[in-house]
Amino acid sequence: MTKLTSSMPCVLITGFAPFAGESINPSWQAVSKLEDSLIAKHRVITLELPCEFKRSLDVLYQAIEQHHPVLVLCTGQAGGRSEISIERIAINIDDARMKDNAGQQPIDAPVIANAPIAYLANLPIKRMLLALHQAEIPAAISNSAGTYVCNHVMYGLLHHINQHEPHIKGGFIHIPYLPSQAVHHNGAPSMSEDTVISALKVMINEAISAKQDIKVAAGTTH
Repeated sequence: MTKLTSSMPCVLITGFAPFAGESINPSWQAVSKLEDSLIAKHRVITLELPCEFKRSLDVLYQAIEQHHPVLVLCTGQAGGRSEISIERIAINIDDARMKDNAGQQPIDAPVIANAPIAYLANLPIKRMLLALHQAEIPAAISNSAGTYVCNHVMYGLLHHINQHEPHIKGGFIHIPYLPSQAVHHNGAPSMSEDTVISALKVMINEAISAKQDIKVAAGTTH
């Protein structure tokens, strides 16, 4: 067994605290199980982000400064989705249909003032998608991370990378409800925690190992 050391290159994986009345968040439930694991010769550091505008980014930036990861993969809950969603794009807009956990509800506000309208994830998203399908895990490329705290974090991460640390790979993954949540949402799809953990391992490995992405059709018509 390889001994983990602080000199090893690391990846930072984040999940969110529960929100919107849920007692758990499937992103953090799965991510937390990866703490101190070793994937593609990189140690995994995990972090729970508050489901709050602005403070989530403050916490994320502090962790990046502390750990100097080569990859930052943020994850969040997407109740109603039936598959692992690899987000392609983040937009510079906060438009919250409900308050965050701190009672904030920004509407039509920029994530970061005077910054680009959008950023693309700098991950090999198509390779990650194919690797998940080869592992028989339902997954798709998503072209909207919403306008709530998940998009806020994805945009803030990619802006930080673009402005300060272009050597870091970064992006965002949305995760369905766990079965224990879906039973309280009539007809909602779910995914087991074990499957989500397996998916995260596959995506981290692919994101670290792939030198460049491939071109395969994975778009949508609407």
